[in-house]
Amino acid sequence: MDTTQKVAVVTGASRGIGAAVVKAYRELGYAVTATARSIQPSSDPEVLAVPGDVAEPGTGARIAEATMDRFGRIDTLVNSAGIFVAKPFTECTDDDYELVAGVNLYGTFSVSRSVISAMLSRDGGGHVVNISTSLVDNADARVTGALASLTKGGLNAVTKSLAIEYATRGIRVNAVALGVIRSSMHPTDPGGVQAALHPVNRMGEVDDVVRAILYLERAPFVTGEISHVDGGQSAGH
Repeated sequence: MDTTQKVAVVTGASRGIGAAVVKAYRELGYAVTATARSIQPSSDPEVLAVPGDVAEPGTGARIAEATMDRFGRIDTLVNSAGIFVAKPFTECTDDDYELVAGVNLYGTFSVSRSVISAMLSRDGGGHVVNISTSLVDNADARVTGALASLTKGGLNAVTKSLAIEYATRGIRVNAVALGVIRSSMHPTDPGGVQAALHPVNRMGEVDDVVRAILYLERAPFVTGEISHVDGGQSAGH
């Protein structure tokens, strides 16, 4: 039985989904590199906090190098860092685009490129999980999320592309496409407006997302999958 401690890298790890994913992987026995712009040092010796903005060139390489220096391997990457700008499309500015694309697209590209390179440096493969949105497949006139669809649609496409490119190297790549999750953006739901966007008539909870990620982690025959965690939105269209 292989008793080698596995290692996960989690972006956007200072709060919300990312912070919950760090906790979940620690409970699985993984060491974790937690990264975010405002990440604070951890008292847990098996959690390496790496401050950094994934939208800045060089951050992805620095995260991977720090993880390899500390733990010697990377088994899983969860690209949890993401930005959502809710505006009508014609009101979106160049700055809005650069902000959203910088984190959602370039950040995922930069970190994934360096982490996959680290995974390929040893036998054993690895697993990458991207965080997407159900809006990519299920546009909703009540949600002004064109920039999210523009960028997260790219993540859905690259999830499948990378899954096939690295299938024979033992690296799996999956995504979870989310509905509205109770978070700092939507801590409450006055009048049930957000709940009504989902056939199950409730918002998602962070734990719903974590459970889906852990399922994918434990499903070695699943790769290239866009798993909808959206309260039935994808089925209801």
